[in-house]
Amino acid sequence: MSESASISSGIADRYATAVFEIVKENKNLSKLEASLDDLSAALDDSADLRDLIASPIYSRDAQQNAITAIADKMGLVPSLQNALALMATKRRLFVVPHMISRLREMIAEEKGEVTADVVSAKALTAKQSEKLSETLKAKVGRDVKINATVDESLIGGLVVKMGSKMIDTSIRSKLNSLQNAMKEVG
Repeated sequence: MSESASISSGIADRYATAVFEIVKENKNLSKLEASLDDLSAALDDSADLRDLIASPIYSRDAQQNAITAIADKMGLVPSLQNALALMATKRRLFVVPHMISRLREMIAEEKGEVTADVVSAKALTAKQSEKLSETLKAKVGRDVKINATVDESLIGGLVVKMGSKMIDTSIRSKLNSLQNAMKEVG
């Protein structure tokens, strides 16, 4: 991990821990989870919002006013709104994506869940996702939340990552293995 990424994750971790503890104390974890989903979707959909949190050309006041208005309009939980406003005054909005990830990890841990990043050649149906989640739950003994993405270059199959474990059943991987085996023969 690069030094700047390490610093960013450290800053994000401190804000995430503070928000998590306050929300947990108030028994609002489900509302925090919904707020994180909304904020994450807004970041994915809006290039302007990504520019606002990352660009140094905006003044502290402009960032704070904008993020406060956005957070209020989105109806985010108050402790998250306050954290975002504080982050703007400290010029730390650039760590918001790291903070969202860390908060999701903390919520999953609190619920006894594990998150599995699943990459497939085609989008998984709800039934496929549910069956995969049940299969993984049987393996790890905890509820598994599926974070699914699509990569058509896999041709078929899945790549599943849970923590430090990875299962690659993609056709692309099998073709690469076959190609390497053929190189060794000839």
